[in-house]
Amino acid sequence: MFFGYLRGSGLFHYDGRVDWEWVLVLVGYLWGTFPGALLVGRYTGHDPTREGSKNPGASNVYRVAGRWPAAWVLLSDVGKGFIAAGIGLIFADQLVGAACGAAAVVGHIVPLGRYREGGKGVATFGGMLLALTRVGGVILIGVWAVALAVTKRAGAASLVAVAAAPAAVAIQGWPAPEVLVVIGVAVVVLARHHENIRRMWKREEPALW
Repeated sequence: MFFGYLRGSGLFHYDGRVDWEWVLVLVGYLWGTFPGALLVGRYTGHDPTREGSKNPGASNVYRVAGRWPAAWVLLSDVGKGFIAAGIGLIFADQLVGAACGAAAVVGHIVPLGRYREGGKGVATFGGMLLALTRVGGVILIGVWAVALAVTKRAGAASLVAVAAAPAAVAIQGWPAPEVLVVIGVAVVVLARHHENIRRMWKREEPALW
């Protein structure tokens, strides 16, 4: 993988990895708080935290602002998890990479000072997995796309894809600590979808199109 190549190239050699692990995780969290959806919304004249489902994610931006703004938000959210996990891989190992990616997901969901404006973490979770394992990331994206095509509901597709993520990494033989990190992130993201679950239970979840 790209990050594995950089780590082995000697360009990012660092002997004090243990002392820096928590700093890397903190950097991952702070990077996850980047307000990509709010910036795109401001540029397009929309506030995704006040319009539509009031969620600053690509699906809601698609509803209120259109396709291209949503694509930029999706790229931003995926990039949070991808870059955060990649930083952990470069300077440390897969476990630290997973922890940094998990911190980015938490930062995206509960951003410092803007806890009411956090997203739901699916795209950031996908970016994290893409950095750690292309197979797992592709599986998550593929499951999400198929579930979206079948249900036409982004919330339902997200729930299915996130629930499948731990199995996707477990079948690749990941060590238990890394699998537990993925399970923990999946639980947090699923919990963040409690409103979607309630609406689906009442058959009130709106279709994406």
